[in-house]
Amino acid sequence: MYFKDSQHLEDVLYNFFIYLINNTDIGDKLLTHKVKIRFNYTEPNLFINIDCSKNKVEVSVNNNSFEPEIELFMNADIAHKFWLGKVNLVMAVTKQEIKVKGSFPKLLLLLPIITPAYKIYPKYLKEKGFENLLL
Repeated sequence: MYFKDSQHLEDVLYNFFIYLINNTDIGDKLLTHKVKIRFNYTEPNLFINIDCSKNKVEVSVNNNSFEPEIELFMNADIAHKFWLGKVNLVMAVTKQEIKVKGSFPKLLLLLPIITPAYKIYPKYLKEKGFENLLL
């Protein structure tokens, strides 16, 4: 396991999403899709919501009142490997490593937006002192 507990996972992935939205044009591109996504992680447990339906992308943690259009369910280690570019989304869905509830085609439309994050994630991990998570 790469993450020792839910707080560690939140420190890494929640703050990575904030980092992406604030430091790249990814946030602006996400707004054009007006999608609401929830990432459900296990081992450790945490869920992160990304709301692109407003004028600004909003990210929240463990917000039960959020109603996503697309939900992804995965082990936190799979998520970590995904952001490092070591897990292909389509293959992971096929293998049931990632389960999708909602519109899979709509999710696939987001791939060109999030692909640049594969290069940003290792840089982010180094900047934030999480070098030990680099594979």
